[in-house]
Amino acid sequence: MNPQSLLASAAINIGLALVVLSLFSVVKKQPSSAAIYHARRLSERRRVPFDPPLALRRFLPSVSWIARAFRVTEDEILESSGLDALIIIRLFKFGIKFFLPCSLVGLVVLLPVNYNGQDGPPVDYLSMDSLAISNIRRGSDRLWVHFTCLWLMSVYGLYLLYKEYKEILGKRIHRLQIIRHRPDQFTVLVRGIPLCTDHKARGCSVDHFFSKHHPYSYHSYQMMYDGSHLENLLDQAKSIARKIEDLRKRSSVEKHKREFLLLCTNGEDSTKITLQEEKLQELSHRIHQLQCEDMLQDKELPVAFVIFKSRWGAALAAQSQQHSHPLLWTTEVAPEPRDVSWKNLAIPNRVLPLYKIGVILAATLLTIFFAVPVTAVQGIARFEKLKKWFPPAMAVQLIPGLSSIVTGYLPSVILNGFIYAIPFAMLGMAKLAGYVSKSKEELKACDMVFYFLVGNVFFLSLLSGSLLDEIGESVTHPKNVPSHLARAVSAQGDFFITYILTDGLSGFSLEILQPGLLLWDLIKSLTYRQRKEKEPYLYSLPYFRVIPVVSLAMLIGMVYALVVPLLVPFLICYFCLGYVVYINQITDVYAVTYETCGKYWPYIHHYILIAIILMQITMIGLFGLKSKPAASICTVPLLLFSLLFHGYCKLRFYPTFRNYSIQDATENDEFDKKSNQLELSSEIAKDSYCPPFLRPMNLAASESSSTEPLVSTSRSPA
Repeated sequence: MNPQSLLASAAINIGLALVVLSLFSVVKKQPSSAAIYHARRLSERRRVPFDPPLALRRFLPSVSWIARAFRVTEDEILESSGLDALIIIRLFKFGIKFFLPCSLVGLVVLLPVNYNGQDGPPVDYLSMDSLAISNIRRGSDRLWVHFTCLWLMSVYGLYLLYKEYKEILGKRIHRLQIIRHRPDQFTVLVRGIPLCTDHKARGCSVDHFFSKHHPYSYHSYQMMYDGSHLENLLDQAKSIARKIEDLRKRSSVEKHKREFLLLCTNGEDSTKITLQEEKLQELSHRIHQLQCEDMLQDKELPVAFVIFKSRWGAALAAQSQQHSHPLLWTTEVAPEPRDVSWKNLAIPNRVLPLYKIGVILAATLLTIFFAVPVTAVQGIARFEKLKKWFPPAMAVQLIPGLSSIVTGYLPSVILNGFIYAIPFAMLGMAKLAGYVSKSKEELKACDMVFYFLVGNVFFLSLLSGSLLDEIGESVTHPKNVPSHLARAVSAQGDFFITYILTDGLSGFSLEILQPGLLLWDLIKSLTYRQRKEKEPYLYSLPYFRVIPVVSLAMLIGMVYALVVPLLVPFLICYFCLGYVVYINQITDVYAVTYETCGKYWPYIHHYILIAIILMQITMIGLFGLKSKPAASICTVPLLLFSLLFHGYCKLRFYPTFRNYSIQDATENDEFDKKSNQLELSSEIAKDSYCPPFLRPMNLAASESSSTEPLVSTSRSPA
């Protein structure tokens, strides 16, 4: 890729970002778009102020939302959105903290060293290679500058990782204390429950087992049932209730029109309403029958939520083996009620490994098939070489400037377009793996998306670019393959610059504009939702999409910080824009649907550590290919130190993120004992894990107005 292509990509991305951000700042001020850009505030019944209709500033672009983003503090995010949302912001801040010093070192030290790497100005001073490590001649002592910078950057990165892990661990412990009344702190999920030999039921088996083995801490239990049939009936009932509501609104509007025109009223709508109400009453009666205790006993699953009188009792039970048979009475910390994936509880514990193997195979197949578009993208990016293998591509050069757009902007746009669908595909696979909570599904999706992106976007882009660039010379001169590959590593730097530009400037701009929702809202407003009040477009923060994509950008930056230092300043812009965009999205748009109290950070820590290790391995290879074996050998201790650091952090921090420590549980119990709230908290937990299909129906025409479940399936020991 030549400099003209890089400039074309930068100009297009910067121009598009300015247009989109300006459009966003105007559209956000319009009351008609409040359901999109203030969804969270509206859902929380908070007032959203707007300028008067004729005010000029409502139609002028502004940067006030950027200034407001920088005024939002971490404590405000933690209080309103939880530690998981704060971790997203800390990820962007980590990128800024790491790459700001790296960019200064790269621009002040490494760029001049690379530019004069041939002991003089480069022959092709307009080439990107003249600013990369590939411009340094073999065996040059200038490579010791890169070696020193590698040690400095690695040690600085490890220091930041340790500091961040320690701070977030402290915030997690403090957060668990603040939300100590949450039901999941008193609850354990139990699977593999055998039938009671006396009563042929699993419910009494749970009561007998925990009353015997946890006599002082056991409180009650909530059995799980196969409620698929009930859920279908409830969906039908809700659908009929919505039809009745629509018919009543339409009938009311038409009645006013007829009264105004002095026409006779038509009883057609009232007849339809009566018929629908009869259907709803019949369906409600059927649902009530299926919710009775005798009917539910036949639908029992070998799964239950067991509630304890104290957090200490729940933590002890969740982290210990309950039975000599490891597949019976298996326990784990219960997810919070809003986080439970109720349908997956019906999957037998014994077959869960088969589900997970199937998901791994499906993700592997998707990774293999994705190699086709990645290779095609690199073919477009390597246009000069592509012309030799595909002569019709020369037609692009007939239009001035088009080749620069095609090679500079188009490949990164196509690649980002394909990448956009991957997180949602991986989340769909994770949902099929049988995890008991939405948070575990998203954590698994995070892992799958990250390794998919590393394998396809990073390594495959590198290899396919090298293949297209060097295939001819590799066949005729096979001994020169290592040196050609070394040059290809630095040659791919310009492609990754365009990728960062497109993913950052265009990607973050479109994220904050939400063009898909804007279009859908416009279609709804012009068609079947004309008379209806707009409901907020409320969605959960997509951790499974944000974390892997941003972590990949960090990996690219770390690997190329020493190879192509010019890429690092673009990354600072990337993280700064991402920071302000997601501050806005977290405070105004996305809802908090669950909170893991920071369980995403160990994954992020692992991803960043992989990036640091890849940076070191890359430099070991480059030092060797540049005939500097002493530098390669001296880098090996740094690599070993990084691996030891990883092992230390895994021992020092990770267990506290995986488990709820007995010490923390006991301290929180003592806080509640002093205020006499311990018993109240366990009573609240007792009623929190009722399955959705057993909860009271909130239907307008329901024959029962009771606010309590018809059959209470939470039982206390006799």
